[in-house]
Amino acid sequence: GRIVNIQVWRVNVGRIPLFLLDTDIESNSPDDRTLTHQLYGGDNEHRIKQEMILGIGGIRVLRKMDIRTDVYHSNEGHSAFINIERILQYMNNERLTYAEAVEIVRASTLFTTHTPVPAGHDVFPEDLMMQYFGHYPDRMKITWEEFIKLGKINPYDKAEKFSMSHLAANLSQEVNGVSFLHGEVTKEMFQKLWEGFYPEELHIGYVTNGVHYQTWAADDWKKLIDKYFDENSTNILHNMNTWGKIYEVPDTEIWKIRNSLRKKLVDFIKKRINSHYVRQRKSPQQIVAIENKVNENILTLGFARRFATYKRAYLLFYDTERLAKILNNPEKPVQIVFAGKAHPKDTQGQEIIKRINEISKLPAFLGKIVFLENYDIELAKKLVQGVDLWINTPTRPLEASGTSGMKATMNGVLNLSVLDGWWVEGYKQGAGWALPQERTYENQEFQNQLDAEMIYEMLENEIVPMFYKRDENGIPRQWVQFIKKSIAQIAPEFTTARMLDDYIDRFYSKLASRKHILKADDYQKTKEISAWKKRMIYNWESIKILELQVPEDDNNQLIVGQKYYGKVVIDLNMIAPENIGIELIIIERANGKEKIQEKIDLKLEKIENRIATYSIDVCPAKPGIYKYAFRLYPKHELLPHRQDFPVLMWI
Repeated sequence: GRIVNIQVWRVNVGRIPLFLLDTDIESNSPDDRTLTHQLYGGDNEHRIKQEMILGIGGIRVLRKMDIRTDVYHSNEGHSAFINIERILQYMNNERLTYAEAVEIVRASTLFTTHTPVPAGHDVFPEDLMMQYFGHYPDRMKITWEEFIKLGKINPYDKAEKFSMSHLAANLSQEVNGVSFLHGEVTKEMFQKLWEGFYPEELHIGYVTNGVHYQTWAADDWKKLIDKYFDENSTNILHNMNTWGKIYEVPDTEIWKIRNSLRKKLVDFIKKRINSHYVRQRKSPQQIVAIENKVNENILTLGFARRFATYKRAYLLFYDTERLAKILNNPEKPVQIVFAGKAHPKDTQGQEIIKRINEISKLPAFLGKIVFLENYDIELAKKLVQGVDLWINTPTRPLEASGTSGMKATMNGVLNLSVLDGWWVEGYKQGAGWALPQERTYENQEFQNQLDAEMIYEMLENEIVPMFYKRDENGIPRQWVQFIKKSIAQIAPEFTTARMLDDYIDRFYSKLASRKHILKADDYQKTKEISAWKKRMIYNWESIKILELQVPEDDNNQLIVGQKYYGKVVIDLNMIAPENIGIELIIIERANGKEKIQEKIDLKLEKIENRIATYSIDVCPAKPGIYKYAFRLYPKHELLPHRQDFPVLMWI
């Protein structure tokens, strides 16, 4: 019921313009001026206002600046209101109906979800949505139930909250996760949006995250690449084979860089600790003890990230006595550097940070475990460049991707991580270490104990001995070989250059092409597919199953290698036969879950007076116990995939 004005700031990030929306201007009310003060903070109502600014305001800003685009990439559901505003603009400016506007908006939108953790997906109660969007259905010429269904499974369930991620998925043709494993998890997470489909057949894809080489790689590595590779450090990003030249670099040079970067990190730690501890009036004895014990020549482990509980920063401290022995080994000492922040509302994450701080002050760990405060990009760079081993211990399968380990890899730092997120794809034997992807225990406490034991075992028996096994020149040859393999075979797969290539190939080009088809000739194809869907929905329930002959034997068993005949006869009523597909779905049960083993389309044998006969010959190829059923689905050449028009009929 009031106007909020937005001013726009432009920042040129290299060649890329970044536009920042700001409500802190005099023409706004005092409350509205605070909307863009901070990302996290405030209640649900504050959050919905922020997302209206981002989504609705963001699209209006682009229009005001006359920035026209083919494809919109919505990262997380926080920006999903862009599509509500775009639908309205198509209706008002292009005179399209609501259904037609939805078609063109969906055809030009990619939704990327970045987390499988429920807290990362904003939901709002329906009464709050009514307060801020109650007038939208009238403007869009639809009912409230049609509007609210965009973010709900059941629009008539008042207790169900409106999900921004569901809104984004419903108004995007393409959806993806940020690693292969996260893509699979996302299918399970969003399955309810497309009733009747199994997770494995959903159109949800993935593009694994990548990191910006020029930002995160130390200058020492860039100089080495310029010296030994045929191409410079910029061009190699698009030529993965070139990275193999790292094998030709002398071990002495690799080890020299690693020692140099570790020394820079230790010098940085000492300076930062001295500055912070003096400012906080900490004990001078503590400062001196830490400065004397932090050593540039010993194996250095790093753990730095957002302190969400599922990341299990506490795992290393499961057995403090055993950890103390590892760190204080007089011949093969180890030190660990921690850094990171917790969400302002994440009290558990804050408690973990507090606990690590307390442990680091104990006599057995003073100077052996260091927690660096005020985590920022400068500190992050020093850590991913300077430590020897990067540790990541998320609870399976809650790590969508993770990027800190990628940054470390580019700097010759090895990874020890759970096979979750990006490390499922990145891990190569002989180039790092991994905890298994599968959970052994349902009980999380038992799993924590097992994972901690495995980490201690790896440190004691593999990692620490390898680091300290030196030749006559003081070089750990096997460790350096691990570094070379990591840089040659892992690093090139996780750059932003590769990531952007994947987005272009898998999504952007496909969406842009479809949008141009739908937009041509005054949106002719948009109107065609919209009208077709309307007719199909109207006539779908009129389909009648007249006869069903299932493939079976006398004993209700099918023999492998033997042919069986099946037939479905249906009354199509007002639906054209080319708009109907019938398939046999064969389902197996594995690991407590049902999964599609095979899908086979039936052939249209004949059609007489709207009565269509479909048939199938089945020849089982794999022994086992299976369920099977027939499924009708709509077909049209303009449908990009099945979930674009998720109408089904099971027989």
